[in-house]
Amino acid sequence: MKYATCSNCIMDKSDPDIHFDSQGHCSHCHRYELLKTTRLISKEERNTKLDSLIAEIKATGKGKPYDCIIGISGGVDSTYVAWLVKKFGLRPLAVHLDNGWNSELAVANIQKTLQKLNIDLYTHVIDWEEFRDLQLSFLKASTPDGEVPTDHAIFALLYKMANKYGLKHVITGTNVVTEAILPEKWGYGYFDWRYIKDVHKSFGKSKLTTYPHFSLAKLGYYVFAKKIRMVSILNYVEYEKTEAMRVLQDELDWVYYGGKHYESIYTRFYQAYILPRKFNIDKRKAHYSNLICSGQLSKEQALELMKEPVYPENLLQEDRTYVIKKLQISEAEFETIMSAPTLTFESYNTSHSLFERAKKIVNTTRRYIG
Repeated sequence: MKYATCSNCIMDKSDPDIHFDSQGHCSHCHRYELLKTTRLISKEERNTKLDSLIAEIKATGKGKPYDCIIGISGGVDSTYVAWLVKKFGLRPLAVHLDNGWNSELAVANIQKTLQKLNIDLYTHVIDWEEFRDLQLSFLKASTPDGEVPTDHAIFALLYKMANKYGLKHVITGTNVVTEAILPEKWGYGYFDWRYIKDVHKSFGKSKLTTYPHFSLAKLGYYVFAKKIRMVSILNYVEYEKTEAMRVLQDELDWVYYGGKHYESIYTRFYQAYILPRKFNIDKRKAHYSNLICSGQLSKEQALELMKEPVYPENLLQEDRTYVIKKLQISEAEFETIMSAPTLTFESYNTSHSLFERAKKIVNTTRRYIG
C-alpha cells in the first residue's frame, strides 16, 4: 500500500524526502522517536542532570559579569528560556538581532520580559542595506530557506558574545518536543556559510562586510578550541507549549503573536504567504506533527487547526505591500520571484556532506560527550 500522508501525524509528500513504513508511519515520526531517546533527558535523570548542568554553568561563569548567553526574540521558546534561567539562579546576557523586521509586539515583549527578569540586553542592529541584499539573494535563489540569513546571523552573534565574555554556555530555545520535525529541504543551511556565500555571489549586488557570520573553521574554533557549548535547556525540563505560554502571560505579561515565529514581520509573511504559494509548503504541518508526536496535540485536533487560515488574508496583503516596499523591489519583480521555478539547496555550493559526516560522529559519541 502506498501512503501520501502519515497515519500517525499530518506530514505528507509536500516533503519530497518523506517515506513511510508498512504501517504508514512516516520517517519524521521515526526520527522524533530517535531524538526523544537520544536528546531528551528522561524523567528519572532530569533533576540530577539539570542540577549538574546549572552547577557547571555557575562554576565556569564565576567571577565574570555573566555566566551564560541566551538569545531573545520575543517568541515563546526564547522567552521561556529567559524565565527558566532566572528561575535556576543563572546570570544571563540576552542577545537580540535587530534585522529590521521586528514587529511592535516583539519589541514590547522583549522589553517587558527583560525588565521584569532584570536581564541585561545586547542588541545588534544589522546593516540594513547589506541584509536587504542578502535576503533578496535568497528570494531570487528560489529555495524555501529564505530565513537562513537571519538564523545564521543569530548563531554567529551568540558564539561571538560567548567568546567575548569567556563563557562556555549558550542556552538556546531549540528543543525536541516542539521542533524536532522539519524537512531538510524546507529549511537547510543556517550553519552553512559556504551556502550563504554562494547564494549571495550568484544574486547579490553589494559586499557583506559587516554581516555576522562564521565559517566552518570558525565554528570548529568556537566548539573545540574555546569549548563553547550550545545547551538546549528545554530538553531538560517538562516543556509543554500551552503551559509555557500561560506562565509567560501570567508572570511576564507576554502577548502571543498568533503563529510560530510570527514575532518577525518577514518570517510571518514568508511562512504564511511565500512558502504556501510558491513552494506548496505549510510549516504548520511540521509544527503540529511535532506536537502530535510529543503528545501535546491529537491528530484530529491538528487537522481541525489546519482548516484555519494560515494568517488573516487582509493582514497578509498588508504584509505583502510592506515587504515589497521595504525590500525596494517592484510588484513585477516580486511576481517574477514568485513565479520562478523552485530549487533546493542542492542547486548551490554547500558544506552539506561535511555537516552530515560531522552529525554522524556527534550522534555516535553523544552519550559520551553530552
